[in-house]
Amino acid sequence: MTFENQGGEGRPAEPDRPEEPEHLRLIAEIEDKWRRALADLDNARKRHARELAHQAEAERRRVCLAWLPVVDNLELAIEHAGDRDDPLVHGLRAVRDQAVALLQSLGFPRHDETGVPFDPLRHDVAGVVDDPAVEPGTVVTVLRPGYGDPPDRQLRPAAVLVSRKQE
Repeated sequence: MTFENQGGEGRPAEPDRPEEPEHLRLIAEIEDKWRRALADLDNARKRHARELAHQAEAERRRVCLAWLPVVDNLELAIEHAGDRDDPLVHGLRAVRDQAVALLQSLGFPRHDETGVPFDPLRHDVAGVVDDPAVEPGTVVTVLRPGYGDPPDRQLRPAAVLVSRKQE
């Protein structure tokens, strides 16, 4: 070994390597690409989770909407039975109550309140009536209950009769 290209103190010079700044620049560039790829992956995971949650909510809503006519028919059967003390009527009421509880557990509570102020987000006016006993704009009768809470979680508004101002 010759000492022609000597480093300090009589040691042989290091073999040719990339310049230190170029080497550090490449490392920094690779680290930057790696961090960006990790961020892109994290964003993709979050976006996918949001899309799955949205799809699950849409499917839950679709199934609950399909279930509403069944609940309405149970209501009609109970209404037609009147006040009969019949085990079959008790069974129908139990099934209806279970269906309403299921809808509530899925995020769509039942709304069939009378005596409350008319709210266009919660109610569809099926008609108006003269009722001097209540304030104008008050829900007098619920013809069909509503389910869910407006604006995003409502399956349907309640169909109601509303009192009007006496003339």
